[in-house]
Amino acid sequence: MSTIKHYLKIAFHRPILYWNFHNFERNVHPQTWKQHDEFLKWAQRCTENINVMETQMLYEESNDPIVQQGHMLVQKITKEFSGKYSHLEYLRILVHLPSPEASPGGFSLFNNFIQALDFIGIPVKALEWNQHIETHLYEFKPTVFITSDNKPYLAKINWDAVSKYRKDQNLKVGLTASLEEYGNTSLQGRLDWAQKHQVDFYYSFRPPEYLHERKEYKPFFEKGYQIHSIEFGANPLSHYPIPNLKRDINFVFLASSNPAKLKRYFAFLKPVFCQYLGFIDGPGWSRIKNFNFNQNRDRYIYSRAKIGINLHIDDQIEWANELNERTYMLAACGVPQLIDNPKLLPLRFSPDCFFVASTPQEYESLFEEILSNPQSAQKKALQAQKEVFAKHTTFHRAESFILALTQIM
Repeated sequence: MSTIKHYLKIAFHRPILYWNFHNFERNVHPQTWKQHDEFLKWAQRCTENINVMETQMLYEESNDPIVQQGHMLVQKITKEFSGKYSHLEYLRILVHLPSPEASPGGFSLFNNFIQALDFIGIPVKALEWNQHIETHLYEFKPTVFITSDNKPYLAKINWDAVSKYRKDQNLKVGLTASLEEYGNTSLQGRLDWAQKHQVDFYYSFRPPEYLHERKEYKPFFEKGYQIHSIEFGANPLSHYPIPNLKRDINFVFLASSNPAKLKRYFAFLKPVFCQYLGFIDGPGWSRIKNFNFNQNRDRYIYSRAKIGINLHIDDQIEWANELNERTYMLAACGVPQLIDNPKLLPLRFSPDCFFVASTPQEYESLFEEILSNPQSAQKKALQAQKEVFAKHTTFHRAESFILALTQIM
């Protein structure tokens, strides 16, 4: 009954939220919307001329400490992880990839993970949203298949074909450890389904601390399942600073809009977005038509930003359950980051990495401080960049997952 009341409350308030959101959009600095398409076209041209924009000579000639350090860290980590686990020939991973239309966040997350697995030497293939699994099973011959424990994902899979394949081939199946409290169906029913279909393990994008702190995950462990944590991270193949670009845009905010975010958008972002010209992009904004996901374009946009805007949802503030992908991406690209105060933040980064605000008033004040003191902003950006490449890349996350898989294969 409490779940029904929760969704009735959301349904009742959603029209009001959307009306307020459109009002919020109307109050964004008009030049932000006016220059949006032109700026996006510039970034797209950059991606088409990567061999000109990202030459070794430009990196060597750069006198920007963020560009210099970022380039050095990318070279170091790619050398360390390139083909590192190619000797594990028995691991072949099929990853269920949602379309960017079905799930922009999910597409970004799984796409980065696939790239990381491939880079560290693991044969990996994407089962795209409208593809049939049968062909992949017999042509790619995976030994691990991961998808999401969510009806739209599971309905895309021919589970009879999976069962038939497993009669002759070793295949471990993993699902996301998804809670009822986040809008999914009854956990007990899904666990019964998992046992019937011989699911081998679960994985989660939540940190280990949260998985063991929150009692709602207990049924997974009671059924004998392990939950492997794959936290978000920066992709060193896509997220790094670009040489020879001026930081000439006050702020960049690459994020979607959805009901869970809107109240905090109104409180924290309205004063900043109304006063200052910047760049906003993402799905769900009515002023942005035909949004197109392109993470290789994002680094060019970030490299011109004086401030990287970041904001979390209420659940991430109250629980140490995740830092959004943007936290890691901004850090890797060397953007001075203005962030709210998610509970996991001090457990993953030192206090010297970000400008952290707990209230809307602090948020606005720190925004002005960053603009007026670029030296201080650069110092924090350098520290955040150093820490993200040391511990929080998709290579690190893929490695952790692979090492966990070796224990159950």
